[in-house]
Amino acid sequence: MKHLKKLIMATGLAGASFAAGQAAAFELGVVAFQMSAETQARCANTVGAEAEKLGWDTQVLNSNGSLETHASQLDNLILKGVDGLILCMSKPVQFDGQFLAAKDAEIPVITISSGASPHTLFDVTPNEYIMAAEAAIYLLGTIDFEGKILAQRFESNTGARIRGAILDAVLVENPQVEIVGEHSMARTKSWQDDVRNGMSALILQNGGNFDGVWASFDGQALIIDDLLKESGLAKGDVSLVSIDGGQEVFRRIKDPESMMTATVSIPFEDMAAQAVEMMNAIAVDGTAKEDLVPGPYLFIPATLVDKSNVDDFLQ
Repeated sequence: MKHLKKLIMATGLAGASFAAGQAAAFELGVVAFQMSAETQARCANTVGAEAEKLGWDTQVLNSNGSLETHASQLDNLILKGVDGLILCMSKPVQFDGQFLAAKDAEIPVITISSGASPHTLFDVTPNEYIMAAEAAIYLLGTIDFEGKILAQRFESNTGARIRGAILDAVLVENPQVEIVGEHSMARTKSWQDDVRNGMSALILQNGGNFDGVWASFDGQALIIDDLLKESGLAKGDVSLVSIDGGQEVFRRIKDPESMMTATVSIPFEDMAAQAVEMMNAIAVDGTAKEDLVPGPYLFIPATLVDKSNVDDFLQ
């Protein structure tokens, strides 16, 4: 009977320890604004995978490009009282209220490629200004800094907007290059149709009258590449340059049938892993944010990829 009592007590203690361990698990909310964009899916899924390696309870959500859904998901996670939030390609200006609510609830927030906010720890991002200059100057180099180009913009994302602003700055100093047509992507939920409709019209209107195409991100460039091929153009007829990186873009750079010329490749998986590592250091280990990241950005280097080095990136 004594042995039975000891066994019951031991089992109870083990159960209590197990329950305590479960209760102590860090709960992380992960939200991507639009996971139909490959880069955002890569970002969110890597955050989830890295968090699970730490034994964290992780919920990965997709806002499907809807501002209302994104707001609701953030509201719910804050109300739930998660221990931390990592957001992929969020929008600090539009969701300032949610970010402030998270701060008031003492929920640490790290964003990725979203832009800075006074209510978050920091944004993990490549240096958009450097990347944008690299892409713009590379495109101009392919046409000997003289000729006509089309531009596909996206103004409601901080990074894409910076890329467009730097393109404009480069063009001011290179007046021999002229934008003869441009389209600004307005919709986020049905962005592919938006790009397809806008750029197909520009390609038709300017048939044979442009030497290159600049796109603010690779998802747009893939659609434009298909449109250029459909219009009868072949590789070398025009240059197509954008920013983001990914296996599909790398394959097209290598593909003799594709117009894709170059991209500035952002290491989204490395950025996601860094975000989780930093969240662990700050929210779990208690390291001061200022000891890890001076300022509102943690910059991760990006690499220009073209035919000269694409084999190093293809998997």
